[in-house]
Amino acid sequence: MKGKVWKYGDNVNTDVIFPGKYTYTPLTPEEMASHALEDLDPEFARLVRPGDVIVAGRNFGCGSSREQAAICLKAAGIQAVIARSFARIFFRNAINQGLPVFVQEEVVADLNQGDEVELNLEAGELVSGGRQWRLPPLPSMVLEIIRAGGLIPYTRQKLAVSKSNEGKRE
Repeated sequence: MKGKVWKYGDNVNTDVIFPGKYTYTPLTPEEMASHALEDLDPEFARLVRPGDVIVAGRNFGCGSSREQAAICLKAAGIQAVIARSFARIFFRNAINQGLPVFVQEEVVADLNQGDEVELNLEAGELVSGGRQWRLPPLPSMVLEIIRAGGLIPYTRQKLAVSKSNEGKRE
């Protein structure tokens, strides 16, 4: 997939990714996406396109454990977040939502806001301006969760296969 880079610094917290004032308002993922990063980058929700990538500094997703932060980024079309480091809970929430996250400091150092990028998740490669970076390989189970669209769809698929196989054994 091709997209552009949205670049942010260190300690982008979940309250900045998805404003806390909407936390207890029932919203669809698409409605959540319309508020993504609105206090940090008011143009983000209006200009983000499917295939775009967020590149960030250290401790991306710190703060509260709200899963809406990962949900709104995925619903906005972000295909991956690449950072120097992640807050542990955001990292897990992103995987649970099927949003790939990578720690790759060289990408963060080399890419700039607006750079055009192409990410090949299967090959673990990111290309921009004739340069290529290897991304850390994702464990096979994480790849399966991402391919399924998140942990819940992955679990449903596994349960359906399990039930299907039970019928064959009887």
